Amino acid sequence: MSAPIFIIGTERSGSNLLRLILNAHAHILVPHPPHVMRYFGALEAKYGDLSEDARFAALVGDVLSLVREHIHPWEWIPAAEDVVSRARRRSVFGVYVALHEALLAHVGKERWGCKSTFMVDHVDLVRSEFPDARFLWLIRDARDVAASARESVFSAFHPANAARLWTEQQSRGLAAEPGGGVLRVMYESLVAEPEAEVRRICEFLGEPFEPDMLRWFEKGEAVKSASLSESWKNTAAPMKKDRLARYRKDLTAEDIATVEEIAGGMLETLGYPLDAPRRAPPTGLAAWWREVKWGFVDDLLWLKVEWRSLRKDKNVGQRWRRFWLMQRIKLRLALRGR
Repeated sequence: MSAPIFIIGTERSGSNLLRLILNAHAHILVPHPPHVMRYFGALEAKYGDLSEDARFAALVGDVLSLVREHIHPWEWIPAAEDVVSRARRRSVFGVYVALHEALLAHVGKERWGCKSTFMVDHVDLVRSEFPDARFLWLIRDARDVAASARESVFSAFHPANAARLWTEQQSRGLAAEPGGGVLRVMYESLVAEPEAEVRRICEFLGEPFEPDMLRWFEKGEAVKSASLSESWKNTAAPMKKDRLARYRKDLTAEDIATVEEIAGGMLETLGYPLDAPRRAPPTGLAAWWREVKWGFVDDLLWLKVEWRSLRKDKNVGQRWRRFWLMQRIKLRLALRGR
């Protein structure tokens, strides 16, 4: 089995697009991620000694419950016994790997990948299990990420919050590069020159380029994705260059200045020129009051996006069931002291 592939970076950077391109390859399986490490990584210690069969079984059962409530339903979910038998390590990461390997065996492909961009927080852990793992560090202009995030139920809403998260996660990408096995994939290059960029990705992965990868939007997986949520509506359509620098029409001048104030240093490090000199952030009471206003606007944007989701998203019920599932699991672990 070839080493797995991880798409890392920040949400709203084109990770759904890249997932579908890779998934269209005859050798590669990249399912929509239930974000196992994101939801369970911090809870692992609460399960206690996972060498005990009952405790490990409880963890596996909870992870599979998350998969069953996944907002992008898997067509097949392995049995708990299959996951337990495949787990090389009794840990959340061991379950995460076993889950993907079980699905890979069921589908009959040769290599699995994961597009949970939050795996940027677990690069060292991945390398400890898979020294030859390949990481596709997907990078998109923070201003375009902020513009997209304002409309997505899965993201930070206010441009300031999007810029902070983007900066933190790009810094982790930079930190991962010296360990090797990391390829920078610029969203702008992927959209502007898709064939050249996909060929470069395939060369890095050691896989043959397949023209069918550029027809990802015709596949059933892309059509399914687009039908589930407004946030994914573009996944069943060809790439369009008008999505580049969309922030200039979708963000206000103040929003752009805010993103550049927070993320400007990293933008320049990654080769994105700023529209204007970075302004100095306020201090004291002015800084506090600005955070209050940003928080209020963030709440309004959340309400707007949630209202749209209630009206248009087919998976809104699954998203909220997932939320309450995780609250129940956290409460149970807290009450049992595990």
